Amino acid sequence: MAEQLIFSKIFTYKEVLESSLAYFNGDELAATTWINKYAMKNKKGEFLEATPHDMHQRMAVEFARIEKKYFGKEKSTEGLSAYGKKREFLSEEAILEMFKDFKYIIPQGSVMSSLGNNNTIASLSNCVVVPPVYDSYGGIFYTDQQLAQLFKRRCGVGVDLSNLRPNGASVSNAAGSTTGAVSFMNRFSNTTREVAQNGRRGALMLTMDIAHPDIEDFVTVKQDLSKITGANISLRLSDEFMIAVVNDDDFTLRWPIDSKTPQYTKTIKAKELWNTIIKSAHNTAEPGLIFWDRQHFYSTSSIYPGFKNSSTNPCSEIAMQGGDSCRLIAINLYSFVENPFTEKAKFNFKKLYKIAYESQRLMDDLVDLELEAVDKIFNKIMHDKEPLNIKQVEIDTWKLLYKTGKQGRRTGLGFTALADTMAALGEKFDTNEAIAVVDEIMKTKFKAEFDCSIDMAITRGKFEAFNPEIENFSEFVQMIEKEFPSIYKRMMKYGRRNISISTVAPTGSLSMLAQTSSGIEPVFLLSYKRRRKVNQDDDNAKIAYVDDLGDAYEEFEVYHPKLKKWMEVTGKTDYKESPYNGATAPEIDWVKRIEMQALVQKYTTHSISSTINLASDVSVETVGDIYIESWKKGLKGITVYRDGSRSGILVANDDKKESKKEDCYADTKFPKRPKKIEAKVVRFQNDYDKWVAVVGLINNRPYEVFTGKMEDAFILPTWLEKGWVIKNRDENGISRYDFQFLDKQGYKVTLEGLSRTFDKEYWNYAKLISGVLRHGMPIPYVVDLINNLNMYDENINTWKNGIARTLKQFVTDGTQAVDKKCPECGDPEGLIYEEGCLKCKNCGHSKCG
Repeated sequence: MAEQLIFSKIFTYKEVLESSLAYFNGDELAATTWINKYAMKNKKGEFLEATPHDMHQRMAVEFARIEKKYFGKEKSTEGLSAYGKKREFLSEEAILEMFKDFKYIIPQGSVMSSLGNNNTIASLSNCVVVPPVYDSYGGIFYTDQQLAQLFKRRCGVGVDLSNLRPNGASVSNAAGSTTGAVSFMNRFSNTTREVAQNGRRGALMLTMDIAHPDIEDFVTVKQDLSKITGANISLRLSDEFMIAVVNDDDFTLRWPIDSKTPQYTKTIKAKELWNTIIKSAHNTAEPGLIFWDRQHFYSTSSIYPGFKNSSTNPCSEIAMQGGDSCRLIAINLYSFVENPFTEKAKFNFKKLYKIAYESQRLMDDLVDLELEAVDKIFNKIMHDKEPLNIKQVEIDTWKLLYKTGKQGRRTGLGFTALADTMAALGEKFDTNEAIAVVDEIMKTKFKAEFDCSIDMAITRGKFEAFNPEIENFSEFVQMIEKEFPSIYKRMMKYGRRNISISTVAPTGSLSMLAQTSSGIEPVFLLSYKRRRKVNQDDDNAKIAYVDDLGDAYEEFEVYHPKLKKWMEVTGKTDYKESPYNGATAPEIDWVKRIEMQALVQKYTTHSISSTINLASDVSVETVGDIYIESWKKGLKGITVYRDGSRSGILVANDDKKESKKEDCYADTKFPKRPKKIEAKVVRFQNDYDKWVAVVGLINNRPYEVFTGKMEDAFILPTWLEKGWVIKNRDENGISRYDFQFLDKQGYKVTLEGLSRTFDKEYWNYAKLISGVLRHGMPIPYVVDLINNLNMYDENINTWKNGIARTLKQFVTDGTQAVDKKCPECGDPEGLIYEEGCLKCKNCGHSKCG
């Protein structure tokens, strides 16, 4: 009956928008995010739901159906937790009450869009890892097809490339040797971009082990942001490598990476590879870094044979073996604060325990619901008209996911609104006091989750592979034995229902619906300007911006929802008096940020998706220090994002100055070149080649540039970053450029004939670029000009990429990057980096989905 009520009416977009705006109290971003991503539609695209209440009712019906399936069929009640013995049956009404208004329990992503939706055939899994790529062309194409089949069912996917043999290794085909693992990344990236997903773009994670001989190519491949655009990339870093970095020791690359007698080995200085990794992360926030031994040993699943982690999902919060999947639910922590933003504010731990316990129960229900969804996918596949041999890969992939899902019953229970919770309690996010409160919150959530999973092992049955002897190899289980002995004893006696339980996933869209901060993250912005497209002919519209296509936008100030709540409660309007002041993402102490994440990780069986946001001028060394400290503190991974580090093509400065309209072109005057000008030395790598650039500066602005391959240039000390370019004439009166610098003892060293050291073709192009620079073209436009040069020789294209990247370093702070332009709504300042993902504060678009 409930299903018929939900599906009985068709709504127009206008009706849905009006009712959703009312539901969200006028929050247009929340309303449109829900409409675009989660509102159920029929096959004609007509709306079948008018508000999130309809969606919550749709999901409650399905969860309640699974609860009824188990009711009265409990195997035993002996050994249940205190709460488990007295809890009431989880009815549809009770489930709906917990979902209502996104207050307590929020199923994530695929669950909201697809559960109970008979108009689409999709997986409920948010995260999938496919088996590592088999080392053959057939294996590569097999993985490629797996990705396509999973993307079309709304799954984000991770895959490891470490099994592929390194560049130059011999192969038994006409080629004779392979181009290496990195050369196949574009294939997988392109597949991600090609497969359309309703309301969600494809999301792919490509990982590689640090021991692979092609690792430096992997590390640097996305330094050109026009490459591998359909995938995130991350390194699997071993303790062996990290110890070698800290001790400045050698490290052996090898393949196969786990072989005791590898076919290929190469000894390197660990610190040199580390410096390349950190420079790359500093430049573009990629690759991500995953501390792989921590992922394995501090896990309740990876220590099991057949469940050893091979890669992670696209945002890194779930590491799994190839052929497994996971679903996500988040708890809204803010809702447990009583009397928020007052002196009487306190956290209701008793209520959190109850909700977390019931949430874990729903997580296990969701495994059953996913197995049903996979059955529907199977039925669809078997009725497709394709020949069996054509659809065999699709069949085998879903069979594998069904089998592992049933065997392990993996769940991903997380949370959102941690920053708002701290603020509502009057605690600054990066303080010892806040960390102490979070410790109690995480302990309570942990106890409830494990009590529930152990209780379900008693009443529903433990996961198939549970083995007390294997359990004790897990450092997570060792922590339970030491700090929660009663839970440990009960688990060793009865087992648990789920092989792995908890995570902290990105909650970007979800938090927009809950109108809270995201996941574990501090608030990114307390307020921002939002743009809305308007009709230019509307006399009432206050047009603030017109884009390149002539579309007009008005701007209005948007405050963080819970900052508005603070204003309402306190009657104050100056955010500097709020508990959020000094505690936003760009402001907090990164040392405390790591400490907070390490604490949360202690109680989390999977991993955590999070980002440390840093100012644009932060040093490479600081980025390295953050990653070293993260490893020492036991984090499984973290993303460091330096503002402006994914600049792409650069455009106009933030300052909107009125420019006079000129009827003609104006001649420019450029400063006469002094005999001696300052210069900056810039080194970079493109593909396999190392390059160097010398940029001559006048008033700290590029005036001329010389660049080429390092092997063709002067041998400059690796520590050298600056010097002078001197214009001289030789004995025949022909002008030349010399380079001069101070050595470490302060003596001047002059290298004559800078121009002769570079390839003539590069030199000619460099002269053209230098002419453009000295005539005053804004550097962002110079970069744009260079990037759009059509060059057919690969070497010149490599030079082009390098010179563009070199000049980007001289763009004025505050210049807006195209990378911040949202591809969905077009807001040129929309994208921010949070929880390891680029997402739009204006429309809710997220790269990670």
